[in-house]
Amino acid sequence: MSQETYELKAEARERVGKGSARELRRNGLIPAVIYGDKQAPIAIALNTNEVTKRIHAGGFMTTVATIEVDGKKYKVLPKDYQLDPVRDFTMHVDFLRVSGNTQVSVEIPVHFINEAKSPGLKVGGVLNIVRHEVEVHCPADAIPEFFDIDLSGKKIGDSIHISEVTLPKGVTPVIDRDFTIATIVAPAAGVESAVEAEGDAEA
Repeated sequence: MSQETYELKAEARERVGKGSARELRRNGLIPAVIYGDKQAPIAIALNTNEVTKRIHAGGFMTTVATIEVDGKKYKVLPKDYQLDPVRDFTMHVDFLRVSGNTQVSVEIPVHFINEAKSPGLKVGGVLNIVRHEVEVHCPADAIPEFFDIDLSGKKIGDSIHISEVTLPKGVTPVIDRDFTIATIVAPAAGVESAVEAEGDAEA
């Protein structure tokens, strides 16, 4: 599971539109919507500080939360949020209703491990990251926090594909081909000296 789940209190919004949204923001609230699960959308207002704190804590888009609206609780997953391009504060959030059998698409960050065990990196090769995140389908109540990418034994010229990553049960990549996550490339000084050094290191 990604992060610890958390709870937010919200109030229902009767008025929607730009004017009421501006008024909410002046009062320290963020307009938001809960939608999905074949039910009518609910317009709500959330405390700006609470939501901003959650966004900056990391894992916001991959953590299931509970939102209480007028005494009723909804399990939700943030699907999108808008930031003011100038002042960098949260303008709006969309939440998707989820239940135990809800399947969601989320982007999971990748972490690279065992860099010291990569012959290619030892001799000055460079880790070229093609994807910092991998988009997957998974159950809403079992979202991975990150994927470990093992660099052990990787040499200059090697690529790491999604097929090499052990995915948890029920988690499948959105893209159905064996795409590249990262490659080990030669340093700017040139391939030959790096490959020679790699050979010396093995010898």
